[in-house]
Amino acid sequence: MTSGIHHVTLITGDVQANVDFYVGFLGLRLVKRTGGYEDARQLHLFYGDYAASPGSLITFLVWQGGSSGQAGAGQVSELSLAIPQGSIGYWLERALTHQVKVEGTAQEFGETVLRLRDPDGVVIKLVSANLPTLTMPETDIPAEHAIRRIRGVTLLSEVQEETTAFLTRNFGFRAGPVEGPIQRLVSDVGDVLDIRDAAGFWPGVPGTGTADHVAVRAKDEAEVEAVERELRKLNSSMTNLHDRQYFTSLYVREPGNVLIEMASDGPGFTLDETLEKLGHTLFMPPDTPDPEAVKVMLPQFGLPGEERVVYRDLIYKHRFFTPESPDGTTIALLHGTGGNETDLMPLAHRAAPNATLLGMRGRSTESGVQRWFRSFGPSIFDQKDIRFESGALEAFFGEIRTAYQLEPEKLVALGYSNGANLLAAALLLHPGFVRRAVLIRPAMVLDEVPQTDLSGTSVLILLGETDAFRGQGEKLAEAMRANGATVTVRVLAAGHGLGAEDAPAIAEWLRDQAALGPT
Repeated sequence: MTSGIHHVTLITGDVQANVDFYVGFLGLRLVKRTGGYEDARQLHLFYGDYAASPGSLITFLVWQGGSSGQAGAGQVSELSLAIPQGSIGYWLERALTHQVKVEGTAQEFGETVLRLRDPDGVVIKLVSANLPTLTMPETDIPAEHAIRRIRGVTLLSEVQEETTAFLTRNFGFRAGPVEGPIQRLVSDVGDVLDIRDAAGFWPGVPGTGTADHVAVRAKDEAEVEAVERELRKLNSSMTNLHDRQYFTSLYVREPGNVLIEMASDGPGFTLDETLEKLGHTLFMPPDTPDPEAVKVMLPQFGLPGEERVVYRDLIYKHRFFTPESPDGTTIALLHGTGGNETDLMPLAHRAAPNATLLGMRGRSTESGVQRWFRSFGPSIFDQKDIRFESGALEAFFGEIRTAYQLEPEKLVALGYSNGANLLAAALLLHPGFVRRAVLIRPAMVLDEVPQTDLSGTSVLILLGETDAFRGQGEKLAEAMRANGATVTVRVLAAGHGLGAEDAPAIAEWLRDQAALGPT
């Protein structure tokens, strides 16, 4: 059996900072970008050596803006990378120059170790270890100091002896030296699994800054299947066999509850990209419904040296999607109840493929779901909160025009349901903060409609023929017209939910608006 570490998968909450650290600071190559195989709406990045070799691969599930986890019993707690002997000084100086958090140096198992933390707080150990060298991409890091491969990981187990027996029996590792509370297991290629006695530790909490699993190597698919059959005979742990396209994988939890994957060396990452172009294209899992729509929802980033959005800390959490050929239009999106900043991106992209999309996240929560303002019950709205959030929305639009240099005449606001309700209220309370708006399935939520001047404001209202709130939407349209807005109302063959006619109706209205020119 081939033994060793295939890859380690962790979780990040900030894709751009993650790329800057693992590519820009550590000098790894981004070798693949995909939608997640468990959830295609989750970006999955793979880093490694130039050839994407097993033993070099560090992968990240992107929980953009997600909650932090806590490493504890039943998890991988540290990731070690091998560097040449004598390179600790270089990496210490580089860490200080790049403002990377340094935890200090130590001697472990006769090797010099430099502990760092990545942007999510994951402990990265750079270890002076004499391991076979893999070819890294050319970067500003001198070849004599470049990372060689994965050195190992530390597993926290409350049943150290059982974990050790399970991993040596099933995955080809052999028992190595013991140092303090750590039993080291060694593979054929020399990388290691350090099993730390975690009896009495707090349990691990999944989230950003933690590891999801460690994957060990198998020669091929047949070897993975053979191990799966043996584990099934034991009936000691649930096993899951999957075709991950680039490798065949088996998932199992060892007795200490750490998730272990066994992954075949092939077919490898050049299955759908050439070696030279690895990591350039975003791929979706084969069974992804509407893959182009899902791609629009995934967070974007720039490699070191590439153009990227520099996000500002503004009133509302937000995310941009920039198309390949932007036309200068920006559509700001306000989701419905229970949504988030990505929900409306597929709809807006279908309606305006060349528009830059700015997804926003409401900051009110009700019964655990995201909203834009509070309510006291069905159709009983908190008027004070509506006015407060309307002011915040006006201020946010002022911020984004300055922070991201957006042209006001090319800015469109689009809201659905609860998001449309806040957007409509803000238009009535703060006229002129945006001149073009699309309201999908809106309702009038203001108890008192102010007398204001909406001249120069164009609004598209899309109502559902069978929507229970249709009457409220029509009432809103009348109020806006009475205040001077140019209002187009379309009644579509739909209920309150989004339907097939929404995107074409928005596209037609946007074309008409473009033909009219600036308002």
